[in-house]
Amino acid sequence: MFDFKDQRVIVSGGTRGIGAAITQGFLAAGAQVTATYTSNTEAAESFQQSLRDPEQLKLAQFDVSDYDAVEAFFEGLEAAPQVLVNNAGIRKDQIVGMLPAADWKRVLEVNLDGTFYMSKMAVRAMSRQRYGRIISITSPSGELGFPGQANYAASKAGQVAMTRSLAKEVARRKITVNCVSPGFIDTELLADLSEEHKKGFLQMVPMQRFGTVEEVANTVLFLASKQASYITGSTLHVTGGI
Repeated sequence: MFDFKDQRVIVSGGTRGIGAAITQGFLAAGAQVTATYTSNTEAAESFQQSLRDPEQLKLAQFDVSDYDAVEAFFEGLEAAPQVLVNNAGIRKDQIVGMLPAADWKRVLEVNLDGTFYMSKMAVRAMSRQRYGRIISITSPSGELGFPGQANYAASKAGQVAMTRSLAKEVARRKITVNCVSPGFIDTELLADLSEEHKKGFLQMVPMQRFGTVEEVANTVLFLASKQASYITGSTLHVTGGI
């Protein structure tokens, strides 16, 4: 559907769940992909070996909330990327009255600080070539505020706000900046829920089904494509109508 031949793509958190599907989508479209991960080396290498051509994918291990590590990663790249997908993220759910300060801080560090650090370095690299695509994976939680997710919702709302500002800053350099907001997607996170919880979530979705990781990946590829050259500062919702 899309042609990313000779384009270099970075997908943070790109070896599991939605991130793995995004990585696979870009690889199938001919891109040179670097997928980052934080700690699960076994899972990352297993994902790489599951690919038809494992050598097509590069892996990079570092924490996106570590500014020095992010800077070192970008300085080590052979060439500037055309696409950055900010997918790395964590959740530490708890109601505000019981939420440890450390969990509040950690979720914002990874989800929001990490998006800023990666985007900052990508913008520097992309500006020199006067072309780029930055897509951040946000969540409906940032708008709807699900109970027990104050930290997660704040981080995701922050991603959207940052995207709008950054899009205006870099538009003249032909860099677009957008968000994709997946709803309830059929991943290992849903698999761990009870049938009762799944049924409750399903009732919230007008389309009466959970989304697939491929549907999210296709949306990301569209925004990263040259066909989406006039879309910036926007959030595309992949939620089945939530």
